[in-house]
Amino acid sequence: MEIGIRILIVFLVSQVVHIGAQKEGEEGCVPGFQVKEYQVEYNGGFQKDHPLTQDPQALSGWMRSVTAQLFSVFFDDCAGNEGLAFEVSHPDFQVDEEMNLVARRDMMDSGTVMFIHGVNEQADDMAQVDIVGAPPRSPQTLREILGLGQIQPYRSKRALFAPRMHVNENMEPPFPKVIGTVMSPGMENDHIFHMTGSGADQDPKGVFTINRVTGEVSVSQELDREAISSYTLEVSVTDLSGKLVEGPVALLVDVNDQNDNRPIFKETRYAGEVLEGSPTGTVVMTMTAEDADDPRLQNAVLRYNIVRQSPDKPSPNMFYINPESGNIVTVISPTLLDRETLPTTQYELEIVAQDMKGRDVGLTGTATATITITDKNDHAPEFTHSLFQANVDEGSTGVAVNLTVDDRDDPATGAWRAIYSIINGDPTQNFEIQTNPDNNEGMLSVVKPLDYESVVFHTLLIKVENEDPLVPDVGYGSSSTATVHITVLDVNEGPVFFPDPLQVTKMENIPLGSFVALLNATDPDVLQSQSIRFAVLRDPANWLSVNPVRGTVNTSANLDRESPYVHDNKYTAIFMATDNGSRPASGTGTLVIHLEDYNDNAPYVHPSVVRVCEDTKDSVVIVGGRDRDIHPNAGPFKIELGKQPGLEKTWKVSRVNNTHAQIMLLQSMKRANYQLPLVVTDSGLPPLSNSTEIKVQVCTCKKNRMDCSSAGSVCSNLMMLLGLVLLSLFCL
Repeated sequence: MEIGIRILIVFLVSQVVHIGAQKEGEEGCVPGFQVKEYQVEYNGGFQKDHPLTQDPQALSGWMRSVTAQLFSVFFDDCAGNEGLAFEVSHPDFQVDEEMNLVARRDMMDSGTVMFIHGVNEQADDMAQVDIVGAPPRSPQTLREILGLGQIQPYRSKRALFAPRMHVNENMEPPFPKVIGTVMSPGMENDHIFHMTGSGADQDPKGVFTINRVTGEVSVSQELDREAISSYTLEVSVTDLSGKLVEGPVALLVDVNDQNDNRPIFKETRYAGEVLEGSPTGTVVMTMTAEDADDPRLQNAVLRYNIVRQSPDKPSPNMFYINPESGNIVTVISPTLLDRETLPTTQYELEIVAQDMKGRDVGLTGTATATITITDKNDHAPEFTHSLFQANVDEGSTGVAVNLTVDDRDDPATGAWRAIYSIINGDPTQNFEIQTNPDNNEGMLSVVKPLDYESVVFHTLLIKVENEDPLVPDVGYGSSSTATVHITVLDVNEGPVFFPDPLQVTKMENIPLGSFVALLNATDPDVLQSQSIRFAVLRDPANWLSVNPVRGTVNTSANLDRESPYVHDNKYTAIFMATDNGSRPASGTGTLVIHLEDYNDNAPYVHPSVVRVCEDTKDSVVIVGGRDRDIHPNAGPFKIELGKQPGLEKTWKVSRVNNTHAQIMLLQSMKRANYQLPLVVTDSGLPPLSNSTEIKVQVCTCKKNRMDCSSAGSVCSNLMMLLGLVLLSLFCL
């Protein structure tokens, strides 16, 4: 009977609690203890596992007689109380599964007050239980009451308690509204509460206030959790003189989230793509939104949905979005996901993100996803014709014919771009094919001129493929090959010289009219009987003439190896041969004459002006021989004094090497300019000599400096000059 009455009492109390509490998720519900203070009778002790009984004076009306034997806590996290756990400050008490406060063992000592801490992911709150009629528990520390770590010794016997408080954001006036009470069991009449910290006396100031006598904490204005989600304050108790009595203790105020923020996509439009023929369930893209509400609550738990697909063919549900992850996947079968048969290659989806796990009361945000069906190479290119024909003039190059193909794949992709190849009919590689990037046509070109007299007709077999390989179940068929017939048209071709260039060797200065070469030119048009005439096209020095019929080349002027028109001993002339066709054609050939040297240039002395000192011991200069001819008609040179009488008494010329000689002044001479006759002879057969004079300036030399009156004031370091000259001579 007692058990039945107790069950009935529990049932009635639970019904009363649920009637008084807010429904899950209902606006205005404050998570935590719905009743913050309880009173329990002390009847000389407590039995193990027996619920404590409520003090009848703490209840009202008919409830007093029904519930006086039972204590239950009233806790609602506004979300179903999942994972709720309780902790009692007195280690010998606990809250059982029926939310009754029970003793863990038979006991007498309970103390006069204890606290119950309730917590889960949705709420964190504390309630106070007063034990009416119980003797004081000694000792009883604040650490035991609050379940906290070690605190400072001077507060070890204090009981100031600031329970965690909660306040809903966006609360409507009037303000202030009481949100909780700071408790101090030892509060005296001359004691007052103080509250400090951000939200009280620090910015943002005045958000919270505390009743200095009762300890009630009130909120003074509407709050925004997304701006500040929690406040940390400090509460203390002082006497009227301001002397600290208790505290300070921390007071935490959590701002409860309200569903006041819509889901927001980072972009209004998103783009994704999927390969045609992809298996059902292929992930195309991911759409995610953000919600500024509390991520621990359903206010920020999002669900995704596709509300519109455009176009809606071949199925209005070609895609599916995972409501939790936002992954968009294909639903349509691979065979229907065919880019070439679909009405469009782009589909537009309208995606809605809704909070509150997608329930109708949730707020929504919208974005658009554009999905492109990309191409794979599932169609082989096909020639529009099996046979192409073209006529080509012999001797010409360039594009002969454009080859056209059809390909149903996506243009401007590797699955559409064509690659052409000649697989037969071009052994001498006269042709090549390039792809026109604008229209995918194959441009068949002649790269080596064709010869009508050799081959009149060319038959080519052409194959076309794509840059990208075909998918495994598709292959190249007969339409991927074509035949090209090329007809070579006869053209009057110009005569061809052979050899070209024609090279001959001749001695310079051969007599006028001497034979130089015989030009050889033939007409490629062997099927026609045509004559050829020759002419000089380019003769830089005008040294040559040609017989127009026989092609013999003779000299019309002296060939001079030393001419500026001769380079590296070679003289080059160009001749032209012209046939007598209905439209005459011509060709050119080159004649290169290698000129051999003849000793036709007398040597000369360099330099033509030298300087010596009037003091004979330093009077030495170096001169050298030069010749426009080449070996063996040049050096070694012989340099001697002229045949004038008496020169050998004043001047002496002696050999230095094959090309240079030194001149010495044998006796002092007056400072002046003198003309010294010399004879220089080359080594040709027969040798050539040249009688010449050089200007000798006799100068005064002091301390290695020259003073030449005839040339003005000329100063030079004679020894340095001689050293450089001698060094250059011995290096020859």
